Amino acid sequence: MSAEIAEWPEEKLDFFIAGAQKAGTTALDFFLRRHPGIQMAFGKEVHHFDDEAMDWRAPGHARLHGQFDWRVSGVLRGEATPIYMYWPNAMERLREYHAGAKLIVCLRHPSLRAYSHWRMETKRGFDTLGFEEAIRDTGRVGKAHRVYSYVERGAYAGQIERILRLFPRAQVHFLRTDALWAEPERVLGEVQDFLGVARAVGGGQEYVVSVDSSGMGEMPGDAREFLDRHYAADIRATAALSGLDLSGWLEPDYREPMGR
Repeated sequence: MSAEIAEWPEEKLDFFIAGAQKAGTTALDFFLRRHPGIQMAFGKEVHHFDDEAMDWRAPGHARLHGQFDWRVSGVLRGEATPIYMYWPNAMERLREYHAGAKLIVCLRHPSLRAYSHWRMETKRGFDTLGFEEAIRDTGRVGKAHRVYSYVERGAYAGQIERILRLFPRAQVHFLRTDALWAEPERVLGEVQDFLGVARAVGGGQEYVVSVDSSGMGEMPGDAREFLDRHYAADIRATAALSGLDLSGWLEPDYREPMGR
């Protein structure tokens, strides 16, 4: 594929699903792969713009471009790596690569996102702390970390502010993960409209995840109360920045329709 890439040096990806982790990016990637006018990366999560081994003073994009068949014409190309929204400098690198790229940002209730994140890492064997300890551990909280960023990744407002400093608002589309589940036809239709492609795919209530941790039980009540208090102001700020109605997330009895 590298030889073929050289024949199209001017080509760039059209869009990115840039976040948030555990917020339905796998499901959205799954649905968009069905669209005849869209070509997603061969594998989800290329992890290009968060690659700290690359010399970003003179970056090469062969690994990113090698995830696509450039012989196919007349399609939009996109990839989904949810850490881009959160990881330091990833969005700046993406803008340098393609300032005209469109971004899709999936948002999930931050307290429930944190618990889902911890369940995934525990299921993978990457964390051995209990959830309540993991979200209060001062040795972790506040640091940019690929695994232990349960609390930090849910602080959406600052991440969105950074995105909107780098990209025009018209190039950014926000959606709620719970709406993608509850109203898939509407939400996917809006995504296709945003990308400028015909409405050719719908969705069902398919709970598509990278790691199934559904059997690990509910979040402890004290932890939910702690996180809801922690995130309340950020939820309000996120609603103002994204234009989404997030008022339901401020209710202490909010539950996700996915039931997971």
